Amino acid sequence: MDMEYYDHGTAAERWERARMFFDARDYAGAARVLAGLVEEVPEQVGPRLLLARAYYHSAQLRRAETELRTLVEIDPVEHYARLMLGRTLQRQGRQDEAESHLRIASALAGDFEQV
Repeated sequence: MDMEYYDHGTAAERWERARMFFDARDYAGAARVLAGLVEEVPEQVGPRLLLARAYYHSAQLRRAETELRTLVEIDPVEHYARLMLGRTLQRQGRQDEAESHLRIASALAGDFEQV
């Protein structure tokens, strides 16, 4: 498949195509579609979050981290982005950096430890 396939169609059609790739566990294919979509609508959380997840699941951890950090800048209370950022940092062996994001994600989700 050439790049035209990944870029073809309306934003809504490409979003659906990306979700189909993701659901089929073709994370690299999903990322190829989503990268263009995110470039087009950088302020939208949904496509960028799915792109970060596709990068994470295809072990493109630096790219996942970049997208997740951007998401946290756009929406500091997006708890799933915080959780994914923490997990991405953990997978890179950066536990100390991961901890603060994981704590914030838990707090935002309302998962407080019982005292």
